[in-house]
Amino acid sequence: MNAGGFLTDRAYSVYEGRLEKEIRDGPMPNHIAIIMDGNRRYAVASGKDIREGHIAGKDKIQDVLDWCLKLGVKSLTVYAFSTENFKREETEVSFLLELMEQSLIEMADDPRIHEYKVRLRVIGDRELIPESMAKAIATAEEKTASYDNYYFNMAIAYGGRQEIVSAVKEIATRVKNGELDVDDIDESMVSGHMYTSDLPDPDLILRTSGELRLSNFLLWQLAYSELYFADVYWPSFRYIDLLRAIRSFQQRARRYGK
Repeated sequence: MNAGGFLTDRAYSVYEGRLEKEIRDGPMPNHIAIIMDGNRRYAVASGKDIREGHIAGKDKIQDVLDWCLKLGVKSLTVYAFSTENFKREETEVSFLLELMEQSLIEMADDPRIHEYKVRLRVIGDRELIPESMAKAIATAEEKTASYDNYYFNMAIAYGGRQEIVSAVKEIATRVKNGELDVDDIDESMVSGHMYTSDLPDPDLILRTSGELRLSNFLLWQLAYSELYFADVYWPSFRYIDLLRAIRSFQQRARRYGK
């Protein structure tokens, strides 16, 4: 490493330490949700194969989970594969699903998951998920079902509109069967039919890659979430980028319309 590179790394290390200390003195978001974007563009920019970009993105999930555990963030939800992603080329879809299946298997046996008592869960339309992945999901969820210190949710075959439609259908069926009266339907009931019914809504929603949109992610749950957009591809996302997002969250006045 040249002297300039060493000094730059040293400066970032010092800045990172100061920033971490600063945010630890402020209110920590209880639930962070991340739209992981930029694997393919990262690969192209780095002169790598697209698959290498997706592998790097998969590995980054574990890094970010470790950082959240370190900071005491109770819940982390990542947008891994949307319902729209099924429209990509079949070979890429198969590879992505295999990567996510592998990730679930690895996490279910990761000593850190059991040390920190992290409950693993997948949210999304499971009818669209291959059988082998469904088994991996069931294993990961069963092995961590009793944990409640931390929560890690992976959104696979997920779409925010699809989730809302599903909730509406469930409630409509209950009304049709005489279990509910229309006047019983309120925000709390609708929330109770969402995939995240037993979790608090995200305090902070973060998207990487510089894109400024939400891409059909947690549309019901984000009503009062703070939004943060990081101009960095997901595989290049660093601890300091997470710290900056949390600092931005802490600097905002959350009035909830009051």
